[in-house]
Amino acid sequence: MTDPGLLQALDYILNRSNEASAEVLAQAVIKRRRDLSIFGTLGDLPDPQITAKELTEKINSGISSSMEGMRKSVREMMVRILKEHAPELNKKQINELCDAWLPDGVKNSAGASLPNDVLLSMIEQFISFSRGEMNEQVDKNLREQMGAWPSRYWDAFPPVIRRIVTDFLKDKITDKEFKQKIVIALGL
Repeated sequence: MTDPGLLQALDYILNRSNEASAEVLAQAVIKRRRDLSIFGTLGDLPDPQITAKELTEKINSGISSSMEGMRKSVREMMVRILKEHAPELNKKQINELCDAWLPDGVKNSAGASLPNDVLLSMIEQFISFSRGEMNEQVDKNLREQMGAWPSRYWDAFPPVIRRIVTDFLKDKITDKEFKQKIVIALGL
């Protein structure tokens, strides 16, 4: 059985290459032979892409768990300080303050982090739609792609973003305050 890639390469070399491309191909063959001879003598080496991916996953997992532990410690310290210096606050108020000051992270409904640029775009679209300023075609396209996209966006927003958006839509905060709070909430 013949490799189709090999057939394509041979077809190119024999029928379509010029002198310059033939020289490039010759150098590539020399390099490949050298690599095969070096790595062949070392035995089967792990695929560097797979190794890099596994290493990256391990590092990200370690960072994630370290950050979660740190976030938990900071939150516990905040609760302790609030109870000590503001005993008049009830548990719900303390939790709301902690959520506002130390968001749990920007997660979508599946628990995966959303990049800030994606989240900002979603917030802008949600605000535009909610205020009746969205272009009908944009709304139609989003609905074709995602169905009931406003509720999906809302579900993807972390609680702190929902509160800021709600306050803005109810005119409790100005446009400038809205932008400032979003920047703070996203850690930009």
